[in-house]
Amino acid sequence: MTSLSSRPRRPSSGASSSTEMQLEKDRFSSFDGLDNDHNSQNTVIGEGNVKNVEEGNELLEKMTDDQATRSPSKSNFGWAVFWIIVNTLATIGIVFTNKAIFSDPSLKLAQLTFAAFHFFMTWLLLFTLSRPRFAYFSPRRISLRDIIPLSIAMSLNVILPNLSLAFSTVTFYQVARILLTPTVATMDFVLYKSKLPRNAILALVPACTGVGMVSYYDSLPSEDASVKTTSSLGVLFAFCGIFASSLYTVWIKSYQRKLHVSSMQLLFNQAPVSAFLLLYAIPFIDTFPTWTEVPMRRWLMILMSGVFAALINLSQFFIVGQTGPVSSTVVGHLKTCLIVALGWATSGRSVGDKSVIGVFIAIGGIIMYSMVMLRHATRRPA
Repeated sequence: MTSLSSRPRRPSSGASSSTEMQLEKDRFSSFDGLDNDHNSQNTVIGEGNVKNVEEGNELLEKMTDDQATRSPSKSNFGWAVFWIIVNTLATIGIVFTNKAIFSDPSLKLAQLTFAAFHFFMTWLLLFTLSRPRFAYFSPRRISLRDIIPLSIAMSLNVILPNLSLAFSTVTFYQVARILLTPTVATMDFVLYKSKLPRNAILALVPACTGVGMVSYYDSLPSEDASVKTTSSLGVLFAFCGIFASSLYTVWIKSYQRKLHVSSMQLLFNQAPVSAFLLLYAIPFIDTFPTWTEVPMRRWLMILMSGVFAALINLSQFFIVGQTGPVSSTVVGHLKTCLIVALGWATSGRSVGDKSVIGVFIAIGGIIMYSMVMLRHATRRPA
């Protein structure tokens, strides 16, 4: 990509928490037993990355051939680094901004309204990218009957993790998300008989063990009022959110295959439907603050959260088009480590706290798992 406006072979992206799931799927799309978005994911956020499934496979083959026969230009490398930095900073920013928003008791229980706002921002970004001036993807209409179940799952994928963040520490929130990988792998095996390499399964054991240790020690009451802890509600919402996010991630792949659409086309249909469905539930579930009494800095944070979500989507769009699974995986682990480290630094806990052992075990396990899956992907016949 020689300029900001040049198109990186039309990969697609998602939005906010739902985006992380779409982005995760794209990042691990070459791995057996994984469907983390863009990755989703969903994301990723990856992570469906092209105009349609057939074109996507063709373009992926061409991109692989091009990368094998020539090295990327310095300009493309520079832009890739730029978007990776933007994506990393925006991901860190949205976690801590949302935590600050939810620390306000008057906004903590307005989760559906907050999610609807993010869905609107997601739709607005995708609408802009689909216009002829940009034409990064071609919108495709999906019937309401087909999209409603996935839209409900998308809503739970955003609301439950946000509730977890509201009632837990940033460290626990981020470490608990590591359980998405084994949960998705388990669902893939149960639903689609997709199996993981033995070494990958073994690597998930310490990952799960580490999350369990963090869950236990982080939720213990502390005599020091300055030490932030995770409440029982935070743990409950975290595990419910992991299940919902994993189901959403698995469904993304199923829906893309069934409807023959990219993740961008799918998300473009999901986002407005999810927001519309939440409008019916908001009056009965959300507890609203007195809007005139909400400080201006909170409004700025809410706006920043929406901007961060848009930046995550936009940057992931370019990252998916210019980096391979190895780079995307490394960036994902880098973001996890940075968020956990910053969360720990702001939690008031000492370095000798026992939960830090669980953090290292969990992150070490998921990194080993990724290394096994990357090696497995490179050994598979073309």
